[in-house]
Amino acid sequence: MSELSADRAGAPGDVDLDRVWIGVAAQVWRREPGWPERLAGRLLRSPGLARALLTTPSLLVPWLIASVVVFGAGALATAGSDQPLVALMTPALAAAGIAYAYGPGIDPAWELSASMAVSDRMVLLVRVVAVFGVNAVLGLAASAASGTAAGLTFGWLLPMTAVSALALAAATLARSANVGVAAGVAGWTIMILAGETVSGRYTFAVGDPALVLPYLAFTAGCAAVVLYATRMSRGTS
Repeated sequence: MSELSADRAGAPGDVDLDRVWIGVAAQVWRREPGWPERLAGRLLRSPGLARALLTTPSLLVPWLIASVVVFGAGALATAGSDQPLVALMTPALAAAGIAYAYGPGIDPAWELSASMAVSDRMVLLVRVVAVFGVNAVLGLAASAASGTAAGLTFGWLLPMTAVSALALAAATLARSANVGVAAGVAGWTIMILAGETVSGRYTFAVGDPALVLPYLAFTAGCAAVVLYATRMSRGTS
C-alpha cells in the first residue's frame, strides 16, 4: 500500500490511478466465455444476450441436475405404477423453471442485464423459450422412457404452456420468482383436482380435447399480463 501511495503521489495530475486500477482489475477478473456462451452468442447475434441467457437461474448446472433427477424418478414411478406421473408433474416443474427465469432477487446477473442495450422483454423472451425447451425435452424423454401412451406424451405440452404462462405472469407482476412458482404449482394442482372431480380421472387435465381452447385463451391472457408487467424498464416503479 505504501508503494502504491508513493506511485500515486508521483503520478501526473491528469492521471486517475483509481480508474486505471479498476480497469486492470476488471481485465484480470473478467470471466472468459466458454464454448456454450460463444455458441449462444453466434446464434443470438449478441454476446450480452448470450451472457444473460447462460446466467438464467433455472438453466444453471445444479438446477439442470435436479431437474434430470426429478424427471428420472417420475419416469421410474410411472413405469412401476402405470400412472402418468410424468405428464402430471411436467407442467409444475416447467412453471417453477419459468418463474425462476425472471430476475429480481433471484438472478445474480440482474443488474448486469438491466444495464445492457438489449431490451428487458428480449432477455426475458430468450430465457423463457430456452427454459421451456429444456423442460419439454426432458419431459418427452421421461415420457418415452416410462412407456407413457402417445396421447399423454404430447397431451401435457399445451397445459404446460398455460401453467408456465401463469407462473411467468405472476412472477413479473409481483416482481418475485417465488410468487410465480407458488401461482403455477397451485394453479396446476387445482386443475388436476378439478379434473378428477369432474371426470373421475386425474388425466383429464392433460388428455381432454375440450380443454384445448380454454388453455389457449388462458395462455394468451397471461401473455398479455406479462407484456403489461414488463412495459416499463427495470428499476422503474
